[in-house]
Amino acid sequence: MKAGRVARVTVSLSLVIVTFILLKVLFIDSVKTEQGTVGKLIENEQAMSLIPDFESISSVSEKKQTFFNYLRPSIRHQNAIIMDERAFLQRSLQHLIDGLVLTDAELYRIEEIANKYQFSSRSFNEKTLQELLVRTDIIPESMVLIQAANETGWGSSRFAKQGLNFFGQWCFRKGCGLVPQSRTSGKSHEVAKFDSVEASVASYMRNLNSNAAYSLLRSIRADLRAQGKLPAADQLVYGLINYSERQEAYIDELLEMLRQNKRYLVENHEERPSV
Repeated sequence: MKAGRVARVTVSLSLVIVTFILLKVLFIDSVKTEQGTVGKLIENEQAMSLIPDFESISSVSEKKQTFFNYLRPSIRHQNAIIMDERAFLQRSLQHLIDGLVLTDAELYRIEEIANKYQFSSRSFNEKTLQELLVRTDIIPESMVLIQAANETGWGSSRFAKQGLNFFGQWCFRKGCGLVPQSRTSGKSHEVAKFDSVEASVASYMRNLNSNAAYSLLRSIRADLRAQGKLPAADQLVYGLINYSERQEAYIDELLEMLRQNKRYLVENHEERPSV
């Protein structure tokens, strides 16, 4: 009798265990899967919410101010990085002028800056450092803001919303970005996608400071520096002649936007211009 009871108890316990395992697999794990899916959806929604819905702002003034205020921190951060690089190069240049030998640490950082701005040189001396300084300089904040507004329709373009691309920058590797709907047959370029607004602004500034197409912009800026003047948007904008196929018409449009939006280009409506 005892053996029979033990057997029945054992069978009952086995059935309970099997039932518990089945419930865990079918119910508990499925809940975890659903929770994981919900988590991913929320994460994606948060990523999308990083970009304000500029189109939903009915007030034109508020939309413009919101757009500029959204981009300003990234622009200022990148210009601060460039100014730090520029100050370092100026110190290194002064060392050479004073007859000192550049240290290995100085040469290493100079090489890093040169690579960033696609400046090639066999050696670094007074002449080459002066040439590198022409590339290592800020982009006026007002010009960056106006060009971003022009290129994205005040943040409403698909490329800004889906790719955080505020400057219409292209890339040429399949899958590197978004395919333009109006791309000419036979063309392979895409509009680049960025992981952050900061990355978009950094790429744009690096492009202007290194690409041969914008050598005129860098020359205008260097001339202003030689005169002891800060780079100004309404003067450097002429160096964007090759940024668009529209060329002169594009420059005229940017200049008109600079004139029309002066009040929004001054932060908190202060009297100092943002350059």
